[in-house]
Amino acid sequence: MRSVEVEILGQRYAIKTDEDEAYIKRVAEYIDKKLKEIYTHAPNISHSKAMIMTLFSVTDELFRLRRKQEEIDRMIEEKTRILSGFLE
Repeated sequence: MRSVEVEILGQRYAIKTDEDEAYIKRVAEYIDKKLKEIYTHAPNISHSKAMIMTLFSVTDELFRLRRKQEEIDRMIEEKTRILSGFLE
């Protein structure tokens, strides 16, 4: 495990990880971008509220993508069953 230094809202953080450095930096950039979006709409919001709103936004994205992936998986399974029926 190594340490990767990232910057979020001007603060430096050392992230201990086994992941690729470029990946960790992309994640940090995404978090930074989301936080800046929150501050753009609510410049006087507290840091903790901005973090919670950012977490909520990112988690919402994750859940929507998971739901979409589940729909795609079901569609693939259905089409696979149909195609398998043609081969029998």
